[in-house]
Order: sequence, then C-alpha cells, then structure tokens
Amino acid sequence: MQPLIDDLNKTFKAIPTAEGLHKILDYKFGNIAFSTSLGQEDQVITDMIFGQKLPIQVFTLDTGRLFEESWEVYQKTVKKYNQQIQVYSPNTEAVQELLTQKGAFSFYDSVENRKECCRVRKVEPLQRALQNVNVWITGLRAEQSNHRQELQLFSYDDAFGLIKFNPLAHWTLEEVEHYLEQHKVPQNSLHQKGFKSIGCAPCTRAIQPDEDIRAGRWWWENSKKECGLHLQNSAS
Repeated sequence: MQPLIDDLNKTFKAIPTAEGLHKILDYKFGNIAFSTSLGQEDQVITDMIFGQKLPIQVFTLDTGRLFEESWEVYQKTVKKYNQQIQVYSPNTEAVQELLTQKGAFSFYDSVENRKECCRVRKVEPLQRALQNVNVWITGLRAEQSNHRQELQLFSYDDAFGLIKFNPLAHWTLEEVEHYLEQHKVPQNSLHQKGFKSIGCAPCTRAIQPDEDIRAGRWWWENSKKECGLHLQNSAS
C-alpha cells in the first residue's frame, strides 16, 4: 500500500485541488465519500464537489449536540447546490444508555469519558458511513494543530481500512477564507464570533487571537484535541 500512497502524493502535489477531486475518480478505486462537519474547510470541498457535480457521496454526522448555527449551514448548503448531504446519527440505544448511566455532561469528568461520548456520537456513526467506502475525503489541514503537522494529501487509514484523501492538507486558513468569500459559499456565523474549529456545542468555545485554532475544542483538557475520527496512520 505504501508505494501507492507515495505515488498518489507525488502525482497530486502539483494538481490544483478542484482538479484533484476530479482526478481521483480516474483511479477507479470504487466508492468515494466525503465527510463534512460543515466547517470552513469542509465547505470549500463541498463547493468543489457539488460545483463540478462529481459522483462523490457527501455525508455529515449528527451527534445530537451540534450548534443550531451548524444546522443552518447544512440547510443553506443543500438549498444552494440542490444536492443531498446524507446524515448519520448515533445509535439511539447507545446514547440512551450513556445518558442514563453517566448523565448529559460526563465528558467534563475525564478524558476517558469524553472519548466514550465521542465514540458513541461520532466514531460509531462514522463506521457505518464508511462501510463499503474505498476512499475517504476529509477537510483536514496540516496547519490546524501540532498533531497534524505531518499530514499528507494521501495516507492509509488503518482504523477504517481505506485510503484517506486530504485535498486541503497544505492550504492555509487565509486561503480557505478567501475561497469561501470569492465563491460565496455558506459559512457558519459562529466563525465571526471567534469559533474557528466547531464541534459539539458543550465541547466548543470561542478562542482568543493568540490561541491555537483547536484550542476551543475540549478546552478543559490537556490532550491532542482529537475525537477518534482521525487517528495517526501507519502510512502517511
């Protein structure tokens, strides 16, 4: 697998992002899906996919704890492009058990509890969404955190057993914001209120100008600021 990943990284390095999303279809990998959290990076990719009418499935995860503003972006996006964004929700019984056993805010008590909540509300639905998917497109950028500094355009995701394509890996935040403004892409109004990385409402706060982009995620923790969707890969 590593030779293929290396070849993809070399080939796509000099290709414009929108063209790269089209070119990945030429490889005949099979089913290709893009997971959007409706954030700025993901809105760039959504615009490129829907704008080019590419046969790539676009889906999002309904954790049950999202901001109302995030759902407003969802509605504006499906209306603008007249395209569907598939929604995957957590298993009802698993959520009920978590709430019954540990309450609504167990994630504040420990990193283990927070990861458990993320597993129930995010990881399990993602596993269902990625069934039978061969290439998973994400909006990850290397600039987002120290943990992602080595991020490449392509890697092999051991946890899900598929190729991961990060078309915005080397984009800057300024490039993302410029694209969104230039193409009039729907954006979350919270971005104008200091929210740079937006997840579940109880786990996200606005950041200060001198803080890391992901400082507002799980701000009460001293952790890698990851939820388990994007684990470190063996091939990257």
